[in-house]
Amino acid sequence: MNAHTLTFGLPAPGTIRAARGWEWRWTGAAVMGILNVTPDSFSDGGRHAALDAALHSARAMRDAGVLILDIGGESTRPGAAPVAAHEELDRVLPLIRALAGQGVLLSVDTMKAEVAAAALRAGAHLINDVTGLRDPEMRRVCADAGAPACVMHMQGQPQTMQAAPHYGDVVQEVHTYLREQAREALNAGVPDVLLDPGIGFGKTLDHNLSLLRALPDLTAGPHPVLIGASRKRLIDLMASVPDAADRDPGTLALHLHAARSGAAVVRAHAAAAHVQALRVQAALNAPPGPALHSDG
Repeated sequence: MNAHTLTFGLPAPGTIRAARGWEWRWTGAAVMGILNVTPDSFSDGGRHAALDAALHSARAMRDAGVLILDIGGESTRPGAAPVAAHEELDRVLPLIRALAGQGVLLSVDTMKAEVAAAALRAGAHLINDVTGLRDPEMRRVCADAGAPACVMHMQGQPQTMQAAPHYGDVVQEVHTYLREQAREALNAGVPDVLLDPGIGFGKTLDHNLSLLRALPDLTAGPHPVLIGASRKRLIDLMASVPDAADRDPGTLALHLHAARSGAAVVRAHAAAAHVQALRVQAALNAPPGPALHSDG
């Protein structure tokens, strides 16, 4: 299994002091559990609208072995309407404050520097930006807070990204974009980055499949790679599953492929099931040794 490192400017759960800051070191693919506190997300909108329900899900994922919780207060599904910063903050800040100090890394899924800054002050550790840190202010916020960021590729905006996406060479264009954005982020003082090719964000089925097949090229680079294909429409297009809530088996297949291809993090709704599946895959791939059990 591949070994991965992500550097933080300040102490965070699971990190150790190192020369460049505090490092989180792990092998294989860690699980990032999705925790949307939105009424309109494509799969789980409204499920965590109440703080108690969100906290219950968050603690269940943590106890199952999920290492990162990704808290989102604005839907980025195709066609989603924008949300004002104050409304997004009203959704995410109570949950961040309640989970701070609970021994799990807290990521905030936001496109807004204002939201990122407030979330980091409230106790978040990582920013997940679907716009790929295009905004210099977002880079400054992460640098000032010592927070690494997930840099994602998206063609267009959520409102328009699935309106006839087009590339000359999707793999070359997406990988080049991610590497350039990573370089800009690091030059701006962001301590470290994860790279996310943005499965389903301004891509056709063929684009998504090309990127998933080319993962070994991206994961061979210096930055850990995150894959988020959870319950997305490409599963319906491949396996005829129109209801997003029924796409967890397909999600697991895609994410296990990503882990075998060197991905460092997979972002999932069914997070506990992913922890279990990845542990089984790791055991199957481990060198032969003494039998774990004798009861079959």
